[in-house]
Amino acid sequence: MPQNADNVLDHFELFRGPEYQQMLANKKKLFENPRDPAEVERVREWAKTPEYKEKNFAREALTVNPAKACQPLGAVFAAVGFEQTIPFVHGSQGCVAYYRSHFSRHFKEPSSCVSSSMTEDAAVFGGLNNMIDGLANTYSMYKPKMISVSTTCMAEVIGDDLNAFIKTAKEKGSVPQEYDVPFAHTPAFVGSHITGYDNVMKGIFEHFWDGKAGTAPKLERVPNEKINFIGGFDGYTVGNLREVKRLFGLMGVEYTILADNSEVWDTPTDGEFRMYDGGTTLEEAADALHAKATISMQEYCTEKTLPLIANHGQEVVAFNHPVGVKGTDEFLMAISRISGKEIPEALAKERGRLVDAIADSNAHIHGKKFAIYGDPDLCMGLAAFLLELGAEPTHVLATNGNKKWADKMQALFDSSPFGQNCQVYPGRDLWHMRSLLFTEPVDFLIGNTYGKYLERDTGTPLIRIGFPVFDRHHHHRRPVWGYQGGMNVLITILDKIFDTIDQNTIVPAKTDYSFDIIR
Repeated sequence: MPQNADNVLDHFELFRGPEYQQMLANKKKLFENPRDPAEVERVREWAKTPEYKEKNFAREALTVNPAKACQPLGAVFAAVGFEQTIPFVHGSQGCVAYYRSHFSRHFKEPSSCVSSSMTEDAAVFGGLNNMIDGLANTYSMYKPKMISVSTTCMAEVIGDDLNAFIKTAKEKGSVPQEYDVPFAHTPAFVGSHITGYDNVMKGIFEHFWDGKAGTAPKLERVPNEKINFIGGFDGYTVGNLREVKRLFGLMGVEYTILADNSEVWDTPTDGEFRMYDGGTTLEEAADALHAKATISMQEYCTEKTLPLIANHGQEVVAFNHPVGVKGTDEFLMAISRISGKEIPEALAKERGRLVDAIADSNAHIHGKKFAIYGDPDLCMGLAAFLLELGAEPTHVLATNGNKKWADKMQALFDSSPFGQNCQVYPGRDLWHMRSLLFTEPVDFLIGNTYGKYLERDTGTPLIRIGFPVFDRHHHHRRPVWGYQGGMNVLITILDKIFDTIDQNTIVPAKTDYSFDIIR
C-alpha cells in the first residue's frame, strides 16, 4: 500500500502513485463516456480560436462559472456587522453551510449563521412553523441582541411572507414583541451577493428608522455632525475598515461605521470563543438617522440603501472601491468638505510616499496589459488605479455588472490615453474571460482564487485581488483603500511581475541572461 503510518504522504504525492493512477484511469474508461483523445485535443484547440469566441459570446441561455455569488451570502455579510447579531436564513441547512464555509475559508475564522431548516414538507406547506421554531431556538440558544432574517430560493419560490411570519412568531412567543428582527427578501435566483448586502442594509435601516415594522413610532431626524460610513461587500473588510477608522481619526471626524464586521472575522486566539465580536451597536444603527451625511465606499453595493437614506434627509456620497492616489484624494476631500475638517499633513506625506513608489516602479508596469474580473466597484477601482500606473486594463468583466456600470467604466477608459484599447464586459462569466485571454492575450489577470484555473489553462499569471481568496492566507488583513492600501496593491502587482520575470529567466545558460538580483 502507498500509505502507511511510518510514511504518511500528503494528497499531492499520494495520488501520483501507480495504484491511484490506475484507479483514475479505470474510472475514466468505464464511467466517464470517454472520447478519442485526439478529438478531445482538437476541440480543446478549437475552443481557443476567434471562431469559438464568437459562438461563446453569442450564448444566452447558459452561464459558465459566473464571477459572483448569491444574494443570501451578501445578506449574511451585512448582518454580522451589527453588535451581537446572528444572521437567520429562512431556507435549507445546505444553503447556510455554503455561506458559513465560504466566509470561513476566506477569513480563516468561524462564521456564525443559523437556518430555519426548511425541507420537503416546508416546500409544500410553507415555512411558517420553521420560522416559529427557528426564531425561538436561536433566541434561547445563542442569546443574540438582534436576529437578521433573509431568505433563500426555496422560501422565495413558494412565496413565504417574512413580515407576516415574524409577526406570527412573535405572537406565538418565539421572541419578545419588542425584540429586533429586521428582515429582507433575498432571492438567490436574481441579483448577486452585492444585491443581498444592499437589501439587508436597507431592511435594517427601515426597521430602526421607520418604526420597527409597526411596533414602535417612526424616529424624527435631529441632525448632528456625524458621518455614516458603509463599506459594502468587501473581502478586505478587516484591513479596510481599520484603515478607514485610522483616516477618520487622523482627521478628527465624528463617524459611525455601519455594518462593522472587521472584528468578528479577526478574533484573537486567547482561550475565549467569540461568537460575536465588535460590530455597530443597535443604538448606533438607530442614531445613524441623525448623521450629517452617509458615505458608501461601493456605489453598486448600496443602490437601494442610499436612496432610502437620502429620503430621510441626509446627503449621500458614493465611491467605487477607491484604490490609489486619485481615488483616495476624492474620498478624503469629500470627508473634508462634509465635516469641515482639514486633511492633515500626515496624510499628505502618505500620499507623497505612494506617488514616489509609483514613480520608482513605473518602468516595470507602464504598458502592461491586464484583465480584471470581480464585483463592479472593485473592477472600477482597480481599473482606475492601473490607468494611474500607466498600465492598460484591457478586459474588465463583472458578471453582476449592468449597463449603467458599463457606461461608467467606458467613461473611465475614455478619460485616459491608456484606456483607448480597453473593453468592458457586463453580465459575462469566466468562460467568456477564457476566450478573451486566448484570442486577445494580456500580461496579467487580476481576480479571486477561481482565476487559478484560467491561469493554468491560458498561461496568464494571476494576481489574487478580490473575494474569495481561499488559496492564500491573510490577504484580508491588509487594506486596499487609502494611500496605504494603494501601496499594498502596488506591491502585490509588482511582486507578481517580478516573479513572472524570474520564472521566465530561470534556466541556466539558456534564459538566465537577465536573471538579475536587482530590479
